[in-house]
Amino acid sequence: MNLYHNRIIVKVGTSTLTNEMGQSNFQSFDRLACVIADIQNMGYEVILVSSGAIAVGTNKMSLKYRPSSIRHKQAAASVGQCRIIHLYSKYFQEYDKIIGQILLSSADVTNEKKKENLINTFNTLLEMGIIPVVNANDSVSYDEIQSEEQLFGDNDMLSAVVAVLCQANKLVIFSDIDGLYDSDPHRNVQAHLISKIDRITDEMYQMAGGAGSRRGTGGMRTKLKAAQYATEQGIDTIITNGKNPSSLYGIVNGESIGTLFTGG
Repeated sequence: MNLYHNRIIVKVGTSTLTNEMGQSNFQSFDRLACVIADIQNMGYEVILVSSGAIAVGTNKMSLKYRPSSIRHKQAAASVGQCRIIHLYSKYFQEYDKIIGQILLSSADVTNEKKKENLINTFNTLLEMGIIPVVNANDSVSYDEIQSEEQLFGDNDMLSAVVAVLCQANKLVIFSDIDGLYDSDPHRNVQAHLISKIDRITDEMYQMAGGAGSRRGTGGMRTKLKAAQYATEQGIDTIITNGKNPSSLYGIVNGESIGTLFTGG
């Protein structure tokens, strides 16, 4: 697959965008907008894939717990999506950038006509210097919210699908830890970060463990699946800590940051 050498997908998760109370982390939104705007000014095309709609909506609706039913999750996603896009618009505007929102369901990338239109939309936005902000269309799409077995049941896989769709050169997945370790760093202080992986094995999936933070749905396992999907198409994938978005500068300069999964 021919890749655009200056095109980067950045995926940010719920744990980065919200604090331990489940409220929006304004500092994270600001830092992320600043760095991405700066990276774009350096000549790169950046697409942002953002989680957080359900968590932010849950807080905005003053719910004590994350909803468990599909219809309440979709309601929370609807409210949260408005809040998230407002915050992105506000902070990117501070750095003289325009954003465009794209909400996706699996049909948008499996139906050839819709897929063609979607690619045209991405390319047009990027040509005009507009930063696409992407999320799954959770408020209306039952498929993508109800099961991890769907095409992109989590936004880690969604970011990989977007990377392949847009022929990006790099996919950067921001996590709540520094990358893939040889054991769980929360339980083993002797755990070592793996800096480079050329092939994803079954053993790595076993090391990855289960779900992520209580505010999000993904964990390291979903990130491995996303990395495998992207690297099979030749796209370098980096998993690193979302608390330090400035690491993007090092990534575009070829520095060793987080865990690099090489794409071919």
